[in-house]
Amino acid sequence: MGRVTSSDPGLDPAVAARLTRNDAGLLPAIVQQHDTGEVLMLAWMDDEALHRSLTTGRATYWSRSRQEYWVKGETSGNKQHVKEIRLDCDGDTLLLKVDQEGPACHTGTRTCFDDGLLG
Repeated sequence: MGRVTSSDPGLDPAVAARLTRNDAGLLPAIVQQHDTGEVLMLAWMDDEALHRSLTTGRATYWSRSRQEYWVKGETSGNKQHVKEIRLDCDGDTLLLKVDQEGPACHTGTRTCFDDGLLG
């Protein structure tokens, strides 16, 4: 499945115009538990992934390693229900506030930052 570019008519053109994508057409998406503020993970989105997340209410990302879209929890059952999506002041980072079912990290931990303490 090929990645859809920013010319995809699915994403509102007014929203697309606000996005500052990297050279690969992607934006980092910080994912946060909506009610506690806990940072769960970081993933990547393009216009189509953002469009799908906005319209379906299920967090959808672009997998750089598999070169395909993935809906969080589609195979693991650890779903992310989107509560809101925000764009930062520079237009180059997204913040997804979600309701996370089960662990967010592929390793089985609650967040991808559980074992990342430095210093």
